[in-house]
Amino acid sequence: MRTRYAPRNRRRILCVSPRYAPSFGTFHYSYPLFGGRIRAFMPPQGLLVIASYLPESWEVRFVDENDREATAEELAWADAIFLSGMHVQRPYIEDVIARAHRLGKPVVLGGPSVSGCPEHYPAADLIQVGEMGDSTDAIIGWLDEHSARPAGQLRFDTGTRLPLTDFPLPAYHLIALRQYFISSIQFSSGCPYSCEFCDIPALYGRNPRLKTAAQVLAELDALVAGGAVAIYFVDDNFIANPKAALELLPHLVDWQRRHRFPVRFACEATLNIAKNERVLALMRDAGFNVVFCGIETPEPDALRSMSKDQNLRMPILEAVAKLNDYGLEVVSGIILGLDTDSEATAGHLIEFIEASRIPMLTINILYALPKTPLWDRLAREGRILADGGRESNVVFRLPEETVLEMWRRCIAAAYAPEAIYRRFAHNLAHTFAKRPPYPRSRHRASWRNLVSGLALLGRIVWRIGVRGDYRGTFWRVAGPALRAGQIEEMIQAAVVSHHLIEFTRQCLRGAQEASFYAPSLPRPPAAPPAMHPIRLRREEVSS
Repeated sequence: MRTRYAPRNRRRILCVSPRYAPSFGTFHYSYPLFGGRIRAFMPPQGLLVIASYLPESWEVRFVDENDREATAEELAWADAIFLSGMHVQRPYIEDVIARAHRLGKPVVLGGPSVSGCPEHYPAADLIQVGEMGDSTDAIIGWLDEHSARPAGQLRFDTGTRLPLTDFPLPAYHLIALRQYFISSIQFSSGCPYSCEFCDIPALYGRNPRLKTAAQVLAELDALVAGGAVAIYFVDDNFIANPKAALELLPHLVDWQRRHRFPVRFACEATLNIAKNERVLALMRDAGFNVVFCGIETPEPDALRSMSKDQNLRMPILEAVAKLNDYGLEVVSGIILGLDTDSEATAGHLIEFIEASRIPMLTINILYALPKTPLWDRLAREGRILADGGRESNVVFRLPEETVLEMWRRCIAAAYAPEAIYRRFAHNLAHTFAKRPPYPRSRHRASWRNLVSGLALLGRIVWRIGVRGDYRGTFWRVAGPALRAGQIEEMIQAAVVSHHLIEFTRQCLRGAQEASFYAPSLPRPPAAPPAMHPIRLRREEVSS
């Protein structure tokens, strides 16, 4: 649905999604393999929902600055600029605000970062604290009545949230879906768990709110019409409400079968999903291929200390193997710098990576987010540092350089070409092979997709298999996979590995951050990096 507010004046709104810096999970260094087609990781789901919610009589345009910067002409065209973003995007949010103000344009800022830390954005003209709801209508009303910037910042707090069942179809028509590495969709919001480091319960609640199956299927239709072939459920926890997940999944299975499996799904879920084999079986049947699990650490005492006991409901390695048995590749979040870490932690983590055979892990240094129990505890202990010039805002128990050296040791071991290809080889043989045979889809096998896929494979072979400095490692895995007909799976492994290997090398040279959440400007250039001769969380849904 759109806003119920009936404006008296026409307005022109420019929605701008700020840039984000490269990280282990954004795949920036793989974009050149796609020949310039891929420009960003994932569509900005929250801002697209806001764009659809605005009055029908208002003209709305959209710029994702991960693709290109909003021009002065576009900013001048607008009556107001709408922004949304996460903490990691803060420098880019501030940059867009400054550019808009130079042209005298009011800026409306919403989203998880300003909702968590409104004090960080004194320059924004109108801020929305909280999710889409009555505050959104109030902002629309203010813009209807005013055409200039306010004399001082105006704050709008959400008292009544818009139910997810009333969310409009995101404005996918305003963006080029094919320029994204993966598309996105939301089914639920909120998570019942209270992990110490996580701000989701404070921002979105512990009682998951849901869309209807009909809404989800309508969004899938729109995504496929826009060219999507892979879709990520951006829910904070796909099984936050297990009963709701069980009710949705048969609809996804039926939709995939009716359309001959045009897309592959991925999601984020707590590791205890491994205990729910009914859900796993339905996910396999629905075409889920990847699940991101916040494993955080293989050390049980550390998991207990961060209130993540749900990861201990079955042995972690057993849980990973269970997911693999259903054809699900596991991606894992890992945190270093915990209070329970010792100098032996890095060795334990490296052993776990090898034993679990998880190909991709986002290994980050602990960073305290506002509105989390971790922030509150560290603030009481005087262990929160001001942002700027550091990899983290946390005073660690261990010396900072010890933590950073542990991090460097872990990423160097995890993403040495031989190591990551060894783990992918295991998944090609023992995980990917357990996925059901999908029927031939005219959508996936369209002429455009076939040409793009062949060109992508050609670039992989030339730049990694011929010119790469680890081409022998590549061919030891790629050769058998290609002969076995695992072409799509091998392309996925090569693309992901390429980014992880190159990003790690950048990190070890000091060109990237150890914490995804550190709100500092990146050191590399703005455009996706040029292809070398190869040495080689979630946009949160909130306004």
